[in-house]
Amino acid sequence: MNYTTAMMQLPLVKESTGERVKTPEDACKICVDMSHLAQETFQILCLNAKNYLTNRHMITLGLVDASLVHPREVMRPAIIESASAIVLIHNHPSGDPTPSAEDVRITRQLIEAAKIVDIKLLDHVIIGRCSDGTKATENNKAFISMREDGLCDFS
Repeated sequence: MNYTTAMMQLPLVKESTGERVKTPEDACKICVDMSHLAQETFQILCLNAKNYLTNRHMITLGLVDASLVHPREVMRPAIIESASAIVLIHNHPSGDPTPSAEDVRITRQLIEAAKIVDIKLLDHVIIGRCSDGTKATENNKAFISMREDGLCDFS
């Protein structure tokens, strides 16, 4: 009999980027580059058990006013990376971060999907632009936190 041994090396721990996501402002700061995009993009921030960012994934790149989002595509990178928690984040190219009825609906659906796979969904942050047209920054709040505004039950 001839046996072949395969050697593989797998990382035991995914290193964080050093950025901690404790507030919606932290998430906005990481994704401020989304505020002037001409198309909607839906992204997730994968976090470790201490809420340090391990990776940022673009899930979809949509149209001027819509982005197709499905729980399967949202949860895939989080599961592959063994994320303890995620933050959903997307932009509104119009500049107005007010969530649409569809934003609320998909967020509720994703909260349920996250519960099934035992990943904490901490928030859904929508990035817009400031009234003067400038980029959102940590000093210039041009975003909405669906958790802080009580639009969905994240518990």
